[in-house]
Amino acid sequence: MDKGIENSNMFYQLLAESCEEKSLKWIQVQAEKIENSTEPNALFLAFSQASRYFKKVSCTPSPSLQAKLQSQYANLEVSYWTLLQIARTYLILKLPFGKEKWFKTINQLFETGDLYEQQALFAALPVLPFQEELIPRAIDGLRTNISLVFDAIALNNPYPAKYFPEANWNQMVLKAIFMQRPLYQIQELESRRNLALADIARDFAHERWAAGRDVMPELWRLIVPFVNESFQKDLEKVLATDDLLQVKAAVLAVQESDFAPSKILLEKYPEIIKGIQKGEIKWESIGLEFQRTRV
Repeated sequence: MDKGIENSNMFYQLLAESCEEKSLKWIQVQAEKIENSTEPNALFLAFSQASRYFKKVSCTPSPSLQAKLQSQYANLEVSYWTLLQIARTYLILKLPFGKEKWFKTINQLFETGDLYEQQALFAALPVLPFQEELIPRAIDGLRTNISLVFDAIALNNPYPAKYFPEANWNQMVLKAIFMQRPLYQIQELESRRNLALADIARDFAHERWAAGRDVMPELWRLIVPFVNESFQKDLEKVLATDDLLQVKAAVLAVQESDFAPSKILLEKYPEIIKGIQKGEIKWESIGLEFQRTRV
């Protein structure tokens, strides 16, 4: 079986686990039209009409199918996708064109699609062909201020960590902070931390403080490998606040850092340290609380 066909069939199986027979019959007909077409019109029409047959509800793949997807696409998180996104991805994967015509077709979808169509396209980046050639399109997508589209690129998506150059990666993370999106949902955030990003994050924090505004507590996760005397002063400022969530983030950053002189700061926070050691306080829990109570 052709690898592309086999991969597209995994997305059909996702739909088959959750969708009605009427919807499945419709998409089978559309997929056949797309496969046998020499022009993109069949894809354009089906891509648009898919919203009539598939809902914007989350997908819960069976463990066996999830394992199969993970073996083919490392770190792919389809549980964050909707059935409509999966249907549109399946249709794209049926496109039989060569590289030049494929890009012409996909670029038209990107440029003319509504928000939900763009969401599906950007989230599908890890499974589309011509991965490296799609980098400029993904980077250009970060210009949006619409969280639905930005999240499709930045959150729960393995593509940026694998392909973005450092400058574009840093731009994405900084924009996620600016938009107050959950950093814990950015894949490989820790492995791609870098000093330039830590400096940018600190500058952003100083700007917020100068304007009398709070700082997103997950920001301090970015400085952990680079804590020094200068970063320690920033953490001391955070620890001096009455905001418990901010304090937890600063303590966690100090706890995880290798800068020995900063460890003295931990002496005043034995209960928070216990929570960290028990796994009750971690970056994900801090991010979840921030999203639930502050955004």
